[in-house]
Amino acid sequence: MYAVMALSLAGSLVAFLIYNFSPAKIFMGDTGSLMIGLLNSIFAIKFIAVASNPAATVPLLSAPAIAFAILIVPLFDTLRVFSLRILNRRSPFSPDRNHIHHFLLDLGLSQRMITLICVSANIVFVGLAYVLRAQGTTMVIGALATAALLFVTVIYYSRPKPKYINVENSQHNGEIIKSHKILTLVSEPVEQD
Repeated sequence: MYAVMALSLAGSLVAFLIYNFSPAKIFMGDTGSLMIGLLNSIFAIKFIAVASNPAATVPLLSAPAIAFAILIVPLFDTLRVFSLRILNRRSPFSPDRNHIHHFLLDLGLSQRMITLICVSANIVFVGLAYVLRAQGTTMVIGALATAALLFVTVIYYSRPKPKYINVENSQHNGEIIKSHKILTLVSEPVEQD
């Protein structure tokens, strides 16, 4: 039953992707994405229960780590962004531009390229978890988390540095304002009226 549900979901998502690939003709709302997340979590839990059972047809060592690897891109990104927001004393649900896809957009990549990078990275993480499965669940999850953190760190520090404007003689009293694609910066000095 779970295999039929998973294949049905995969088939419907491939059909949806035809119309959602950039430039998108239709978009999925919150209800659809939340339903997919719920089903993926159910499938991951069922995978862990079946694959870690020694009496299973094909038992897998470190099944929880492999399930973690399957969901690593959205799971790691969500945990990382929520942690950063909480450390900055903000609501974990407040919007910002700290997601991995925002970092890749800042590098000048297209939506199509970002999708291919995320899918490729996910496949590499699943392969890494499968190869390291004999090391134990804790070691594999630690290796995956370390690799994901290194991946995000490289992307973060590869981005172009934000430009700053020093606002003098204004109500900000020399405060530095960070431009985030809102202000267009000019190379020549601008006279104030």
